[in-house]
Amino acid sequence: MFNVTKKSMEWGEETLTLETGKVARQADGSVIATLGETSVMANVTFARKQKPGQDFFPLTVHYNEKYYAAGKIPGGFFKREARPTEKETLTSRLIDRPIRPLFVPGFKNEVLVICTVLSHDLVNDPDMVAMIAASAALTLSGAPFMGPIGACRVGFEDGEYVLNPTVDDMQDLRLNPEQRLDLVVAGTKDAVMMVESEAYELSETEMLGAVKFAHEQIQPVIDLIIELAEAAAKEPFDFQPVDYSDLYEAVKAAGETEMRAAFAIADKQERTAAVAAARDTILAALTEEQQEDPNLGSAMKKLEAGILRGDVVKTGKRIDGRQTNEIRDIVAETGLLPRTHGSALFTRGETQGLVVTTLGTGDDEQFIDALHGNFKSNFLLHYNFPPYSVGEVGRFGFTGRREIGHGKLAWRALQAVLPASTDFPYTIRVVSEITESNGSSSMASVCGGSLSMMDAGVPLKAPVAGVAMGLILEDDGSYAILSDILGDEDHLGDMDFKVAGTENGITSLQMDIKVAGITAEIMEKALEQAKDGRLHILGEMNKALSGTAEFSVHAPRIETMQVPTDKIREVIGSGGKVIREIVEVSGAKVDINDDGIIKIASPDGESIKKAYEMIHAIVAEPEEGAIYTGKVVKIVDFGAFVNFFGKRDGLVHVSQIENRRLNHPSDVLKEGQEVKVKLLGFDDRGKVRLSMKMIDQETGEEIKKEEAAD
Repeated sequence: MFNVTKKSMEWGEETLTLETGKVARQADGSVIATLGETSVMANVTFARKQKPGQDFFPLTVHYNEKYYAAGKIPGGFFKREARPTEKETLTSRLIDRPIRPLFVPGFKNEVLVICTVLSHDLVNDPDMVAMIAASAALTLSGAPFMGPIGACRVGFEDGEYVLNPTVDDMQDLRLNPEQRLDLVVAGTKDAVMMVESEAYELSETEMLGAVKFAHEQIQPVIDLIIELAEAAAKEPFDFQPVDYSDLYEAVKAAGETEMRAAFAIADKQERTAAVAAARDTILAALTEEQQEDPNLGSAMKKLEAGILRGDVVKTGKRIDGRQTNEIRDIVAETGLLPRTHGSALFTRGETQGLVVTTLGTGDDEQFIDALHGNFKSNFLLHYNFPPYSVGEVGRFGFTGRREIGHGKLAWRALQAVLPASTDFPYTIRVVSEITESNGSSSMASVCGGSLSMMDAGVPLKAPVAGVAMGLILEDDGSYAILSDILGDEDHLGDMDFKVAGTENGITSLQMDIKVAGITAEIMEKALEQAKDGRLHILGEMNKALSGTAEFSVHAPRIETMQVPTDKIREVIGSGGKVIREIVEVSGAKVDINDDGIIKIASPDGESIKKAYEMIHAIVAEPEEGAIYTGKVVKIVDFGAFVNFFGKRDGLVHVSQIENRRLNHPSDVLKEGQEVKVKLLGFDDRGKVRLSMKMIDQETGEEIKKEEAAD
């Protein structure tokens, strides 16, 4: 019934297995990839015809994590998987980026790739397994895909690169100083197609070495996919790219002069209007049949790309007049908004981000429900890209894949320099509002986020800046690397290469290639040019930081204290009764974790002090010989019981009340009376012995022996 094909190999410390022919047999390509005990099923389908009038490639990638894969039931009311999590969205983008450029040029049939996590061993991250499964399924499907690709994750520990480090090793790297890198690389046999990383101030040489190491390690994976395809691939789909050379020549003849003049305009809005006018001129010169040709959009783009690309490589001059390594003018400002905890406006040319920092308490941490377990995050970065930022109308309010991806890139760049939570016990939320955009708004978010946090008083280890690099690679091998690319250069170029970091090294690297890959020489040069740009931007940012920012009066104050773990239960109390009383009486927020670290937060310093004293009274032990203020809680024939230390009571014997004989303690005391007592010690049964007569009840000072004798 089944025609199963299975191929396996040892990869790192695990076995990688690719299997097809048993599940989802109606899909064009279906592969279950297993690494260790993590299994991901990838299914590929593609349309046999292009939709009429379609001028783009409709590739859709979905990565789905099923909670049953880790033996879990989803949370929430409905107890089923709902909208995609951030991890699912980011992994979908991760798979899409290296495979999209590898489809045959001109192929515009709809393609759907669905990756489903079936099993997770909590050791091997399913995202890399999904990329391999998707590559294999595409290679088997018969679609015009110029793969396969391989993918892997690389760590960096003790100066050594680590292949496919475990999930635990990569979890919250800033709490693991031994691990300095979380790098994902995808590539073909000959070239790297995609890089995504979170790093801890790695040098350009170390980062380039990690990429080369990854490319070497994916070679056997590519060979395994080819071996599977040789046994189980379907017949290639008969696709011949449409020849629209005649249409292109007509478009070029009708408007090359106007289009070249339009791209010579430096201002984005004026250039956009001029390019639109040039397109209208071209349309007016074409026949009705040419105007209705579905390849007209491709012909227009080819003309625009040829003009922009050719001029840059030949003359070294870009459409806004800059040299290839030149950064646009930068203006950085901080402290713009009076009521926010920290704010910054970062403007680079026609790209601008208004970035705001808010400081919160432990109650504000984000709770993340993931396959490998539940955890909290105290650093959040949200990126918003409204239509007005590019002078357009459009749908507003929906957080798309792009917003999530750009926000995560900025998050990776900044989290490497955050202080330890024990040193700065705040939840930090950074929001980047992109108010203008013409290239690299994610890197503007990095720069603005760094400035905004420093304005809020967050003690960052160092400022962080980011820059986006581009590439024009011609057929003859000539190329130009562009610093701080514009939107048009990104759209019509061959590479989007974003590098963020401090003066000391790289904290994040993201690379997407639109051609069949780049050489190590080009990547090395791009990294060095990016470093020069990053250092220049850091210098401009420093102008906005005239001194140490004051902590906002509107931000909560947080103090931490450590209590023994065996005292946690006493602080919380039965059903949370004690901690609720502390919050109610003091007016401060109190948060305690399993390690006994307590965070006390309030804008009012007196509230923090009160809560601190109440907790200290619960967890601390009274000191023999110390003087305390207490209240009489009960009077008996032989003395009085005084509550003097938290909930601790002690006995003042009738002989220790005054320096004279009393008939009964009630002669001088009454319940509820405040008294000063000295802790004499503990009797054989551990009972507390107190004295009043040794203390001056007016001043609270201890009475000397000679004074007592008098």
